[in-house]
Amino acid sequence: MKEQIISILEQIRPFLQRDGGDVEFVDYDEADKTVYVKLQGHCAGCPHAQATVKGGIESILREQFPEAVACVEAVN
Repeated sequence: MKEQIISILEQIRPFLQRDGGDVEFVDYDEADKTVYVKLQGHCAGCPHAQATVKGGIESILREQFPEAVACVEAVN
């Protein structure tokens, strides 16, 4: 599952990079179906970071893997 999640994140990265940001996969907890990511660049300090994580990244991953991803959390 980690490889599949990373593959989707690789597809999302160019959109974040256009605005000077980026996303890095940190971990996946299979037990509670949580993906942990680290926002980088402009995304790390952006006031819209939570919207990027929840409304963007989480939405896409849950759509792709509804049985495997319940939420996405940003870590520092």
